Amino acid sequence: MIGERAGYDVGIATGNREAGNVIVTCACWAGNGVASSLPAGLPPGRHLHARVLEAFLVFRRSAIFAIAGVATAALTLSACGSDSLSTTSSTTPAASGSASASGGGVDAALAAKLPEKIKSAGVIKIGTDATYQPNEYLDADGKTVIGMDVDLFDAVAAKFGVKTEWVPSAFDSIILGVSSGKYDVGVSSFTVNADRMKEATMVSYFKAGTQWVTKKGNPKSVNPDDACGLKVAVQKGTVQSDTDLPARNKACTDAGKAEITPLVDPDQAKVTAMVQSGKADAMLVDLPPAIAAVELTNGELELLGEQYDSAPYGFVLPKSETDFGAAIVEALKAIEADGSYKSILTKWKTEGGAISDFAVNPSVG
Repeated sequence: MIGERAGYDVGIATGNREAGNVIVTCACWAGNGVASSLPAGLPPGRHLHARVLEAFLVFRRSAIFAIAGVATAALTLSACGSDSLSTTSSTTPAASGSASASGGGVDAALAAKLPEKIKSAGVIKIGTDATYQPNEYLDADGKTVIGMDVDLFDAVAAKFGVKTEWVPSAFDSIILGVSSGKYDVGVSSFTVNADRMKEATMVSYFKAGTQWVTKKGNPKSVNPDDACGLKVAVQKGTVQSDTDLPARNKACTDAGKAEITPLVDPDQAKVTAMVQSGKADAMLVDLPPAIAAVELTNGELELLGEQYDSAPYGFVLPKSETDFGAAIVEALKAIEADGSYKSILTKWKTEGGAISDFAVNPSVG
């Protein structure tokens, strides 16, 4: 994968959403989502970090998302399964709060390019794993899906003149849900890679990489270059679980060492909690949630090394919807031109992941 670095600030932004945001009513409640060098030849990892204090442009998922009542952020915002909740879409076309609503309004030419199903419904139904703060997670009310990704795609939808309906879903079920027609789009910090593009069309809009996280002081002396024999927590269905750890384990066995024990969970909040409790020695996660985890645990966790394998994030569409993908690229260029794209990333302190080469099924290493 691409080895670019994107820098991010450890600052934290407020995650309150203004009026007009999309509401998701959850039948369950859980707390808030708290939750480098690679050996030669190892592949990438759902993704960012480049030395948090290193004059990085300013960063990602780090936002102190004002989570009322979070005493220790040990486990906050656990994802609600889509089967246990009902969703309510916003009542206005621009469903994204002030950052995205500040754009130039509906583009009639773009609206004409929407798939007929979406035109008829007037709504884009979106599958998202709402446990991945600051990109997508539940607000303090336990119902409203907020985050950088949410604001970005709401701004895109506003250009098409349609509403959005955000459906919290298990991360590893979203691509299948898009392919089956359950969702029109998947927006959940999906790293673009060849395997995913075999199943879906992807539109790049951001970039990020993988970050190691340990308990403060690294009590297990975790070495990112040699984690053989350790217990490493990862979220199910991510690049970290499906590509990174298997490659690391091959390197361990090839060297005659004990394999890494993967501790896998579909909920990123629970993955983070495994490190916080000491059940896991470390976790692999995208930089934004990594930074958020450090902040939300009041420094009980720390970043280890630097992010690696920075790669594009992509919106997920049905495999056949390349024309819709091209229209989304146009919408992304429009929100870049009117300043909304930059405003949204600034709001969430994720400017370091900004890109300008939005593309349908981009080439990745």
